[in-house]
Amino acid sequence: MAPEQLFNISGNLAMAGWLFLIFVSPFWKNINQVVVAIFVTILALFYAWMILQSFQFSDLAKFGTLEGVMGLFTNKTMVCAGWIHYLAFDLFIGTWIVRNAQKHSINHWITVPSLLLTFMMGPIGLLSYFLIRFALTKTYFAEN
Repeated sequence: MAPEQLFNISGNLAMAGWLFLIFVSPFWKNINQVVVAIFVTILALFYAWMILQSFQFSDLAKFGTLEGVMGLFTNKTMVCAGWIHYLAFDLFIGTWIVRNAQKHSINHWITVPSLLLTFMMGPIGLLSYFLIRFALTKTYFAEN
């Protein structure tokens, strides 16, 4: 499958996962397990498949410098794999936020801005959830 096709399919899968997390999780407590079992796993499989196509053992040395990493992203397959990496990890973090908020009795709708930020800007969304959780529970290092 061409990188362009996997890019589009992966984006649609991730979007579906986020819609489940945002709109279904208030009504189905274990939807995060479904999102991980289906959407994150499929994204991980796509990622693995793309990496196995293009990644060379010698590419490991390139991770030590910015120039080296930039060189990895001159290949469409590697760029697409990198994008799928972001999609999978951000979606996984979204499932963690939903589960953690449930554990700490944080109203789901309060976490939606953090979920949206995680979808768009990964770590900023996670940071915003940490701040919300701290404001509501008065503990920063709350149990996972």
